[in-house]
Amino acid sequence: MPQTLKVDSNSTEVSAKARSVLLAGGVIAFPTDTFYGLGVDPFNQTAVDRLFELKGREKNKPLILLISSKRQLESLVKEITPAHSALMQKFWPGPLTLLFEPSEMVPENVLAGSNRIGVRQPGNTLTRELIADLGQPITAPSANLTGGSPPITSDQLHPSLRKHLDLIIDGGSCPGGEPSTLVDAVENPVQLIREGAILFTEIKAELDESTKNV
Repeated sequence: MPQTLKVDSNSTEVSAKARSVLLAGGVIAFPTDTFYGLGVDPFNQTAVDRLFELKGREKNKPLILLISSKRQLESLVKEITPAHSALMQKFWPGPLTLLFEPSEMVPENVLAGSNRIGVRQPGNTLTRELIADLGQPITAPSANLTGGSPPITSDQLHPSLRKHLDLIIDGGSCPGGEPSTLVDAVENPVQLIREGAILFTEIKAELDESTKNV
């Protein structure tokens, strides 16, 4: 069974252990803005393939990456459009995933055949600190078997998934609710890909306001 570390214990120990596991190609479960997610090093193609296998995830379903700061975004994408900038300024950190045109450094198995990469700066402070300590982005699909309910506590992790994990970071209960809103801001006008925690009307209102201020 995997080791479980509570975040209210030694935060330095938690971060150091998570970093060690991830850089060794391991899979961790950790709290995010909504549910528990599964994290691997996105630049370790073997770890990414293992993540797809553990979840039973379709090979043509891209992974979303979480970043701790906007600086980590620059190497992942080819361009940050004015719409991207306006939405990041308003809604990051938070439950908004933005689609970008990926740079050449994003591995093919992360993209899963897509010409877009989804990126989010999470509102969860623990998650951002974990990614900052790692020094690079992390994957974050929900910590459930494909088709199953995403867990809001570490105790809700499915037994058949739990036994294959390398580390569980127990941060208590996540809020649950709606997933992150997913928006493609590469093209103009921006396109809503998935409804979520942030209403698209709020997103359009912010873009309209940012255009007026140009």
